Amino acid sequence: MAETPKTKKRSAKKDDYLVQGAILAAAAVLTKIIGVVYRIPLTNILGDEGNGFYGYAYQVYAIALMLSSFSLPTAVSKLVSARLAVRQKRNAFRVFVCSLVFAVAVGLVISLAIFFGAGAISTYAMRSPLSVYALRVLAPGLLIVAVMAVIRGYFQGLGTMVPTAISQILEQIINAVVSIVGASILIGVGTRTGQETGEELLGPAYGAAGSTLGTVLGALAGLLFLLFVLWLYKGLIKKQLKRDHSKHQESYSAILKALIFTAVPVIFSTAVYNINQIIDLTIFNHVMSAQGFEEAEYMALQGIYTGKYDTLINVPMAIANALGASVVPSLTAVVANGTRKQVHNKINQTFRLTMVIAIPSCVGYFVLASPLMVLLYNDASATPAYLLMSGAVVVVLYSLSSVSNSVLHGLNHMTAPAKNAGIALGVHLAAFCIMMIVFRMNVYALVGGNIVFALCMCILNQLKIRKVCGYRIDIVRTFVKPFIAAAVMGVVTYAVHLVLDLVIGGRFIATTLSILAAVAVYAVVVLRIGTLSEQDIKDLPMGVRILRYCRKFHLLPEEISETE
Repeated sequence: MAETPKTKKRSAKKDDYLVQGAILAAAAVLTKIIGVVYRIPLTNILGDEGNGFYGYAYQVYAIALMLSSFSLPTAVSKLVSARLAVRQKRNAFRVFVCSLVFAVAVGLVISLAIFFGAGAISTYAMRSPLSVYALRVLAPGLLIVAVMAVIRGYFQGLGTMVPTAISQILEQIINAVVSIVGASILIGVGTRTGQETGEELLGPAYGAAGSTLGTVLGALAGLLFLLFVLWLYKGLIKKQLKRDHSKHQESYSAILKALIFTAVPVIFSTAVYNINQIIDLTIFNHVMSAQGFEEAEYMALQGIYTGKYDTLINVPMAIANALGASVVPSLTAVVANGTRKQVHNKINQTFRLTMVIAIPSCVGYFVLASPLMVLLYNDASATPAYLLMSGAVVVVLYSLSSVSNSVLHGLNHMTAPAKNAGIALGVHLAAFCIMMIVFRMNVYALVGGNIVFALCMCILNQLKIRKVCGYRIDIVRTFVKPFIAAAVMGVVTYAVHLVLDLVIGGRFIATTLSILAAVAVYAVVVLRIGTLSEQDIKDLPMGVRILRYCRKFHLLPEEISETE
């Protein structure tokens, strides 16, 4: 039976979250790639000690962002999309206005608290006094990002991820340029000052402060772009408000209450993801110091973890975060107007597409750990490569837990991820302390702690999703088939790199060609074994064209390729 135009329009609208998610995911991956690229010269400029100061200050900054900003896009987009679903455009705009005032107030308070409290935080809490310079430079960025978060959330609630995507790319480009220039200038200033004062780590500490200047100015550039887009949208917004004939007008006090009740659980669950990092790093420093290590030694290890390992791990996880951001407003609308089957289909598709990216990334990091560290950082030492190999599974676990958080938010169970995060944090801290103190695992305990936390979140979130809507994850298509394709990819990639390294050698060619071979092999195998359905492929950006090429080159199983 042929679809009517009306049905096609409704179907396209229903699955638009994948297109929007793909736009945001592409931007997120691009920003992460830019991040990896600019961190190469930045790492060489700062050294492992400077990266340690930068990473520590940034973890504190990230926690402050959790409190002031990071929950706002999710909360605002959810509240806006819920009102647009019932055609209350005026109330949707009032949500934006109320959220903007809230963001300015909270962002300003936290920004001032971090700026004036940086000395106490870095000296007593962080056990890293020289991180104070980087932390103070970062403080003004909290207010900027808070305002930017609300505008991004408003556009996401309207159903477009394009302004968010472009602002992220612009933000990262400015960040990259200013970070490198700032670090280069200030590390020289700090080194000269350190020679005069006898503080040898002052150079890396000043350099870290220079690099954080890029974070602030990048955020400012992103905000200015969003304000420009908002100005362009003002005519359309005014027309929508005039066409709104709904009689019910929410008070700002009611909206503020809804915003707080929506944002606080997201703040808590998201903050736990970052607070476990700063707690881990604090415990790490204290235990390493107690075990007789010098500050330069454990800050260097911390620099490897935050500057090399963490930077690479976050690249594929950006896709999961983007899909999660796009599924919240979409799933909220389906829960309000759709059937249980539609809810299950949307959740299932989101999980499968996330794992199609996360699982091969995990295998690729495991197989090419050392070559990647040599390619990107010219670091052939064992520690960075072993960290990446042991922590590769974090990509899968964190991606799954991140998306399942968003699914629970979309199902209107805002507090569930927060409760689960609290439980996971307790288990994680106990495991991490045992790894550090009993087994003396050193920097590898940081990776082990991440694995424990993310695994707990995955289990608890899946149990809650099943309880809430009866959804059971499709183990074979979500995990088994992508893993089979990734395993084949891993074997081929290892063999290709081994041969090329013996024949050609060098830092770039063998690794680059191995990565290209990995992408090609995985794409072919994952399609041939039927991991993605015909509808999955169609729902992707340019999906019809991709499906046509898949059929042309016989990349689909017979039972899929024969269906029309």
